[in-house]
Amino acid sequence: MSLIFSVLVTLVAFLVALNSKNLAGEKNNKTIRAIALLIGVLATLLSFYQLISRFLVIVPTGEVGIVEVFGKVEGRSLSPGVHFINPFGRVIEFSSRLKDIKETVDTTSKEGLEFKLDVSLQYKIDPQKVGEVYQNIGTQEQEIIISRFRSIVRQTTANYESGSIYGEKRQEIAQRLHREVSNNLNPLGFIVEETLLRNVILPEKIQAAIQQKLEAQQQSEQLDFEIEKARKEANRKKVEAQGLADSQKIISQGLTKEVLQLKAIEATEKLAQSQNSKVIILGGIDFN
Repeated sequence: MSLIFSVLVTLVAFLVALNSKNLAGEKNNKTIRAIALLIGVLATLLSFYQLISRFLVIVPTGEVGIVEVFGKVEGRSLSPGVHFINPFGRVIEFSSRLKDIKETVDTTSKEGLEFKLDVSLQYKIDPQKVGEVYQNIGTQEQEIIISRFRSIVRQTTANYESGSIYGEKRQEIAQRLHREVSNNLNPLGFIVEETLLRNVILPEKIQAAIQQKLEAQQQSEQLDFEIEKARKEANRKKVEAQGLADSQKIISQGLTKEVLQLKAIEATEKLAQSQNSKVIILGGIDFN
């Protein structure tokens, strides 16, 4: 509409300039002609710009566009940059940047316990499927994504007990949630980057009971460790005592009568060779 208006203004301005003699006297002829020509030139430049803008479009960074012509979407997507398009088409832009949805979902565990789960979904639109997204969903996709995300969260937590969700299987649940959400949203034209379990909000009584259970398990594991440690220490002492007994047995078996006599003679000789005063009394040695 603006292009048609600019063209009409251009035609009227030039017609006024050409017929200025008939519209005013000789005195005002030049003034009217100059003003009409100026308006005509400006309208011509505006018309030219509007005409060019019909063929050229600039998609900014972080955006991706599609062209709609008479209610139909062209197959190709427009990446950031300059593009030539159908002059009768209009460009619809979508953000291709990463988006983050934070939700607090009321859900239940496998045993039917109700609790709240703080979760995040990080996703972005697939640039190659922008046309499908526009045709099937439109430009406001978050309402559909949030409803599906909430449903998948509830389905996932229903397969786990509350203690597992609160404790050791938290990472496993996040991975399963990512897989399920990806399988659900990828066909719609979205790429799932991350699904995060930020916080598990259990009722206070249940949370206290789970904490007591975890502490009891830790105490039991510590007790098992102490028992195992004591058992190993007892075995070590037993082996040590057995080794000492075996050693004494071997020594006692090697101390014959002749060996004892020889040891006594060697001790007496060393004592006799000493420079100190001494009295040597021999006795208790049977040489027979």
